[in-house]
Parts: sequence; C-alpha cells; structure tokens
Amino acid sequence: MEHISVVISGFGPYDGIEVNPAYEVPETIAARGLHAGSGDYDDPLRDVEVSIRAVRLPISFSNAWPSLLKAIEASSPDIVIATGLKRAARGILLERCATNLMDASRPDADNALPSREPIDEQGPAAYWTRLPLRSILADFTKQDIPATLSSDAGTFVCNSLFYSLLHWAASRQRVLAGFVNFPMVTQSQRAQRGLPMSQQVAAGQNVIREAIRYYRQPSSSDILLA
Repeated sequence: MEHISVVISGFGPYDGIEVNPAYEVPETIAARGLHAGSGDYDDPLRDVEVSIRAVRLPISFSNAWPSLLKAIEASSPDIVIATGLKRAARGILLERCATNLMDASRPDADNALPSREPIDEQGPAAYWTRLPLRSILADFTKQDIPATLSSDAGTFVCNSLFYSLLHWAASRQRVLAGFVNFPMVTQSQRAQRGLPMSQQVAAGQNVIREAIRYYRQPSSSDILLA
C-alpha cells in the first residue's frame, strides 16, 4: 500500500479572534484523518495510507518558516499545506502566488515591523503554488463550499511563510506545496463573511484529498493559475 505524508500548518492566536480556523482546522483534520469512500474506484485515497501532521506556527517573520521547516524535516512529507486567516473573506481563498516582499502595517509576535524588504534578496519576485487549484475548486463546487482564487496573500507573515515554503519546494520535484486562507468562523452559511467551522474543516480535507489525487496522477487539467 502506498503511503503519503502530509504536513498542514496553522498559526497561533490572532488578536481579537476567539476561534482561529487557521489553528482549529489543521488540528481537527490531523485528529480525524481522511477516509476513503466505499466502492469508489475514483477515490484518490483508495489503496493509500495517509498520515497527517498538524503544526502550529508563531505569527513571526523570523520564526514561522523555521518552525515549519523543522516539522518538514522530521516528517519528510509529500504534501505541505500552510494555512492562514483572512478576516474579510467570505469563503476559502486559494492562494495562487507568493511575492518576495515583507511590508508590515502592524508588528508581528516578535514586534518586528519590516517595511518593503525582500524575503530573499537573491530570490525571484514570486513563486506559483504547486497545488491543483482547478480540481480543488471543482470539488468545492460539488460540496457547495464558497471559495475563490486569490493572487494576493498580502505582505505580512502569511505571504512570507508561503514564499519560503515554495522556495524550499522549488528544488524538490515530487513535493506539492501551497497556501490556503480561511475566513472567520460563523454559525450561519448565509453570513456576509465567514463560514461555519464544519464547512471549513471539510474544505481543508478536500484540499488534501485533491492534492493527493494530483500527487498520484499529475494532470495539466488540474492546474489553474490564471
């Protein structure tokens, strides 16, 4: 049986946020795992053993990526999905690219406040995600999960982590990596902003499931960047 290792990261507490999906969703998915459908020959989990490790990261320019890298080196994952929180989002944001820029309007957990600084002075201007966005969006549509593509992961710690992750993955042909932003947690599916926790967990599980599908059978039709 094939084994696939997944690392999914989230951040610690955000100021003013009582329930943080960027922490709760990865922890819940790691605890519950994924389950193959019975009798579905198209299920990407068929004949696969999946291990999922959740990692909690500090909201820190200098420490978020080293903390994730430590978990990566301990797990040797095939798929790495970093997650964050976008307070103003209506639904799930699938991030397409990370830019080589740190420009904070507020200090991070270490009181760092970089202003228009490159993440890597020798690095490219941007990296594209390595997740199969087209198939993820198609799966979200089937599950009635509100989602959209995003070309702007900001210039705070989320983008910095995303960039460092893709820089690391660029030299590893068989590793998939990307970033997903969750909205605020609400109790109603009809709220103007945010989604219920159950729907956000389902979205996170679907991202992993479709990443596994693509990892096992890569197809250009699964990729959607523009």
